[in-house]
Amino acid sequence: MAAGIAGGRYLLTCYNCKSVNTKYIFVTGGVVSSLGKGIMSSSLARLLLSRGFRVTIQKFDPYINIDPGTLNPYEHGECYVTNDGHEADLDLGHYERFTNVPTSRANNITSGRIYQSVIDKERRGDYLGKTVQVVPHVTDEIKRRIKQLGNTGNYDFVITEIGGTVGDIESLPFLEAVRQLRWELTDDCLCLHLTYVPFINAAKELKTKPTQHSVKKLQELGIQPDVLVLRTERDIPAAMLRKVAQFCNVSPKAVFQSIDVPTIYEVPLKMHEQGLDDVVLDLLDVDVESRLDLAAWNRFLDKMHSATETVTIGLVGKYVELQDAYKSINESLLQAATYDDHRLCLRYISSERINDGNVAEQLAGLDGVLVAPGFGQRGVEGKFVALRWCRENDVPTFGICLGMQCMVIEFARNVLGLADANSTEMDPKTPHNVIDLMEEQKSISNLGGTMRLGAYRCRLTPGSRVAAIYGTDVIEERHRHRFEFNNDYRDRFEAAGMRCTGENPDAHLVEVVEIPSKRWYIGTQFHPEYKSTVLNPHPLFVDFVRAAIAYKAEKKD
Repeated sequence: MAAGIAGGRYLLTCYNCKSVNTKYIFVTGGVVSSLGKGIMSSSLARLLLSRGFRVTIQKFDPYINIDPGTLNPYEHGECYVTNDGHEADLDLGHYERFTNVPTSRANNITSGRIYQSVIDKERRGDYLGKTVQVVPHVTDEIKRRIKQLGNTGNYDFVITEIGGTVGDIESLPFLEAVRQLRWELTDDCLCLHLTYVPFINAAKELKTKPTQHSVKKLQELGIQPDVLVLRTERDIPAAMLRKVAQFCNVSPKAVFQSIDVPTIYEVPLKMHEQGLDDVVLDLLDVDVESRLDLAAWNRFLDKMHSATETVTIGLVGKYVELQDAYKSINESLLQAATYDDHRLCLRYISSERINDGNVAEQLAGLDGVLVAPGFGQRGVEGKFVALRWCRENDVPTFGICLGMQCMVIEFARNVLGLADANSTEMDPKTPHNVIDLMEEQKSISNLGGTMRLGAYRCRLTPGSRVAAIYGTDVIEERHRHRFEFNNDYRDRFEAAGMRCTGENPDAHLVEVVEIPSKRWYIGTQFHPEYKSTVLNPHPLFVDFVRAAIAYKAEKKD
């Protein structure tokens, strides 16, 4: 993309440009949490990418954990894993699904990592005997991390989402760092503040006072927002938007509403209709001659809205009360169904409530079953029951990570006749450890960041179903596990009909199992859901959903 100066403004004239200065966009939130800062950041990134810019997003979380790897899913939802093996906030999944751009450990920073870095420097004597303080030492480290991606020269825009809500005590150092950067970066940055406008049903009125107080709190910290986005369930009148602009010292053209929509993937279109991307480019003094290209995105939404047929998938797991625990899986199934012109009906089935007496009732009417990943003993016996029923009734079945391991254990028990077969995770004294702790994990005592994490190569067996799905014999997928298939039992499984059709070429760890005689019965040690995006749905999910659709048609006949 050729670049130049026109009328004092930076001009971008075609694709693949390298801008003179990376532009920084800070996204903060107020009033309440869970407003959707991640979705808003992702939507703005999608719009800028569709204009030809190079964009990345990063998330700064104010909790003290080094990363979300040791957090209970009930606390934080899904733990997302990047290619380079970083355990990250689930918002990075949204970033990748919207942008189609891989993230890394540089895209997710916690207070824990900031303080750990500062303390390590203090222990080494890097501060030359000075008293180490929040300002400037902690804030300087935050600023360094914020600018780290921009300093690579690979991005025109770096969008930085600040986790939590304005007013939270733990996020103050991050907001102070943003305040300082507003002065240091001058015209190369702006602040977008997302707030909530509630509807008081008794008064039948929308109320802007919470937004005014949120902006006032931000101003007290020395940050004046340039753009306001108001989350709402009801349409906000133009006069009310002007009122918000007046009371919050924001230009009327820079106040937008983000009303509830049927799918999060409509948010970029709704924000573009109001001109969010144009205002952001104008505020940052960037002109662009290339037109917005959302053709592929619109094709996906057109398919989603025009689909009339439904495919019903059952997700068997122990965190079904908290659907964010399986967020990437949910979205991968949705994307696959959409591209096959179907609506997804996803039924969450608690593995703790399945037993031999009710399994047929629990799984009745499903076109396919996905057995979810996880850790620990709780609910695992229900997964064995569900898998046996699916295998014996030839229902399309997909097992991921622990789901794949449960496939192996169930097969060992009920086909190989090894009644006591188990994983040493569940039963360290099992006589048939068909799933066992990886050798390199046996001496590890710390839990955080010590699993097999990130992208590893996998060689697929030529002629296998999984090789046909990928269309290649060598793939690379992301992992997050400690236990593995025990190769001592491999020949017995192969002879009985469960083939090991994918393995790591270096460590010879089994990565994929399948039963070729079944309609679709595949388990993967890796997590394919981490690589599925709106514009590139993962082939395993696409083929699984397609098999479920075919099975549904068979049942009708």
